[in-house]
Amino acid sequence: MAEPKRERPGEGEALLKKMRRLRLRAAAAGKDDRAQLLALMDDIETVRRKLLRECAQLEEEFRVAAVRVTALNTYARVAQTSRRPQREN
Repeated sequence: MAEPKRERPGEGEALLKKMRRLRLRAAAAGKDDRAQLLALMDDIETVRRKLLRECAQLEEEFRVAAVRVTALNTYARVAQTSRRPQREN
């Protein structure tokens, strides 16, 4: 199976830290500084999109992992039943 493409491993943590910093800057920004607020809104939207993409990638990884676990459990059950001696009727 092909591995999903990721921009950088663990980028989600860095994005969350960046989002916190942007929120603090937005809270501290003056209400009259329209240019700064627009720039912050753009930065926040960019980080939000990257976080959503990271979430989608993680969901896909969890889905693939769940399918693999199911397949391994099934394989183990089949292997276990094939090792048992057959009962004679």
